[in-house]
Amino acid sequence: MAMRAVLTIAVTCAVLVACSTASGGPTNGTSLRVAFWEDGTGANPDRVWTLRCDPAAGSLQRPALACQRLSAVGLKLFAPISPKVVCTEIYGGPQRARVTGMVEGKRVWANFSRTNGCNIERWAKVSPWLLPPGGVT
Repeated sequence: MAMRAVLTIAVTCAVLVACSTASGGPTNGTSLRVAFWEDGTGANPDRVWTLRCDPAAGSLQRPALACQRLSAVGLKLFAPISPKVVCTEIYGGPQRARVTGMVEGKRVWANFSRTNGCNIERWAKVSPWLLPPGGVT
């Protein structure tokens, strides 16, 4: 009876370890949601796109191109602008976007706008393959 209880506990532990390793571990995939506000306001975005890589899919136009560029540039594409950088005070428009999800298994939460020269340059790095060029939809 005791041997049967020990065996049951051992099998249960092995199953739990296998399940947690198979489904709870980190993923190396890329899966993004891009929300876009044309006038920069409102709780709900005007448009939403999705992107998944390996294989390339989603509602974003040309997902294979987006996945290729993400693979080449990586997470630094989503890095915020350093507060030490001096930016020109050029206004590019009210458009804003938020990119959330995972890139190569790492969490992404990045906001984009066109409120000054640095933000316009940052927007241009991901446009037109991830965001609309110049905010035009």
